[in-house]
Amino acid sequence: MRMRPTLSWTPTEEVSPGTTDLEPVADALSSGDVLVLSGAGISTESGIPDYRGEGGSLSRHTPMTYQDFTADAQARRRYWARSHLGWRTFGSARPNAGHRAVASFERHGMLSGVITQNVDGLHQAAGSEEVVELHGSLDRVVCLSCDSLSPRRELARQLEEANEGFAPVAAAINPDGDADLTDEQVGDFRVVPCTVCGGILKPDVVFFGEAVPAERVEHCRALVRQAATVLVLGSSLTVMSGLRFVRQAAQAGQPVLIVNRDATRGDRHAVTRVALPLGTALTTLAGRLGVPVDDGSTGTG
Repeated sequence: MRMRPTLSWTPTEEVSPGTTDLEPVADALSSGDVLVLSGAGISTESGIPDYRGEGGSLSRHTPMTYQDFTADAQARRRYWARSHLGWRTFGSARPNAGHRAVASFERHGMLSGVITQNVDGLHQAAGSEEVVELHGSLDRVVCLSCDSLSPRRELARQLEEANEGFAPVAAAINPDGDADLTDEQVGDFRVVPCTVCGGILKPDVVFFGEAVPAERVEHCRALVRQAATVLVLGSSLTVMSGLRFVRQAAQAGQPVLIVNRDATRGDRHAVTRVALPLGTALTTLAGRLGVPVDDGSTGTG
């Protein structure tokens, strides 16, 4: 029997409402060596919805799993039709104030690195350099047969040529870049093969139900060991891929701080959870610490 991945989490104990006190986060940043672990919540102000927050996509949408993608040609057709349409919006998203604040903290020597669970590339677009993409990136495509990598923009061009006139109106765009389309809207969408070997193409991201590469996990564990503090930004920590690093830090006695409006699966391991919108919280922190934040008009995004 195929097991479905963990998509939701229900607290088993009384949930703290969180605090609005940013002082512990400010103190940690001023001391330096802070490792940021970011999730979908940091990108919502860029127009990319999260999975589990208010109005999150899981209320209407089940993400593609690795098992379904590899086993079912029709599932791949639906995925690529939806992802191709979603990419037109997703690929044009720009960093918001939260991303720019994180990049500024890095430039001022406050961070030891960033681990992001997001696949949108917005941390790098904002100027962050020491970024580990835990779940990969949607702007790359990998062949499941020959492992060749290619730019998403090249695949987008091929899909445009193979599906001339494909322009349905999506109900919504999801955090994985997948647009909400009906089967009728997907129609007979044509999927293109790898140009090197003719194999199956997949975005270079870790799908639900797929394991993060072991070497990437170990690299992240090493970053946690080297950090003075782990700062979680905009993640519910529902899935183990991110939660394990919070647990690792807590077990080693390293303080964990969380900025997330809703309760998280990692709250019991944290010193505090600040329940504020990320853009507001991070720009307030930057002002308090005297760290200038790019207004976005001259950013690299």
